[in-house]
Amino acid sequence: MAQVLSETELLALVDRLADGAWHSGEQLAAASGITRAALAKRIDRLADWQLTVEARQGLGYRLSTPIERLDEAALQHALGERLRVRVVPVTDSTSSRLLETPAQNDPQALLAEFQTAGRGRRGRSWLSPFGTQLALSLAWSYDALPPQLTALPLAVGVICARVLQAQGAAVALKWPNDLVVRGENGELRKLGGILLEHRGEGGGGCRVVVGIGINLSVPPGQAATVAQPWINLGELIPVARNRLAADLLQALERMLAEYPQTGFAPLAADWARFDVAAGHAVRVLIGERPLDGIACGIDAHGALIVEAHGVRHHLHSGEISLRLLT
Repeated sequence: MAQVLSETELLALVDRLADGAWHSGEQLAAASGITRAALAKRIDRLADWQLTVEARQGLGYRLSTPIERLDEAALQHALGERLRVRVVPVTDSTSSRLLETPAQNDPQALLAEFQTAGRGRRGRSWLSPFGTQLALSLAWSYDALPPQLTALPLAVGVICARVLQAQGAAVALKWPNDLVVRGENGELRKLGGILLEHRGEGGGGCRVVVGIGINLSVPPGQAATVAQPWINLGELIPVARNRLAADLLQALERMLAEYPQTGFAPLAADWARFDVAAGHAVRVLIGERPLDGIACGIDAHGALIVEAHGVRHHLHSGEISLRLLT
C-alpha cells in the first residue's frame, strides 16, 4: 500500500521552497531524509494545494511565486489574550469551520493557507491557492442583537479599506462587500471580498462570523477561471502577510467590540469616502430584473440607494448584484 504523505511533510517542503529561489533536488531530498524519487512525489503533491513548482535540470526546483507562511504564534502574540487565533494549512472554508465551533470560544479567528471550498456571496466559490491570499474568518458572539446588524458587512469593509490604505494601497469599496481597485482605464478590478454570516443564539443573542479573502500574489494562471477582472495587493504595495493579518484582526476586534454601542454611524463617513459607485450610473440586478439609475450612497442600515425615474429605491443585498455603467 502506498504511504500517505502527511501535511507536516509537505509543509516542511513548502517552507524550504518558500523563498522562491532555486533549490537542488539533492539538497531537498537530503534535508528531508528521503530519496530523489520520494522527493518527486512530494513535489507532485504540492499541485493539490495549487502551488506551482518549476523544475529545471542543473538548478533543481523553485516556487513560481515566493510565499510568506502565516505564523500562528506571532499572530497570537500581536493579538494578546483577547482573541484566540488558529492557523491551519488546509481547510474547506474558514467560515464553515468556525460556524461549527462552540460559541463559548468566541472571539476566535481562523486563518488558512489553502481553502478548498472558500465561499463568496450568492453561493459563489472563492479561489484561494496556498499562501497567495489572506483567507481568514473571525467569530464574535453578542449577548443581544446589535443595532444596524444589516450594516455590519459594510462596517467590516470600511475597516479593511482603512487598514489597506494605512499600508499604502489605494482601494475602494463596491457595495455591499467588494474591495476593489480602479485600473488606469477606469475598469474596476476586484482585490478582495467579505462574507458575513449570522445566527441567532439562545436568550436573544447573536453570533456573527466574518469571512475575508484578499488577493496577495495569486499567479495569473491559477485565476484563469475567474470571470471578473481582479488584482493582487502585491501589484500595489509590498505585502507583509503576517503584518496585514495582525492589523486586520486588531482593527476588526476593536470595531466588533464597539459596534453594539456605536452601530454604523462612526463608519458612515468613511464608507462614503471609499464608495466607488456613489454618483455613478449603475445597473442593479434584483434576481434577473434590472434596475438602472444613479447610485446615491447608502442609508443608515446599509441599504444601497438608487434613484431611478425620480424615485429613490432602498435595496438590501440578498440576491442583488450591482454593476457600474460609467
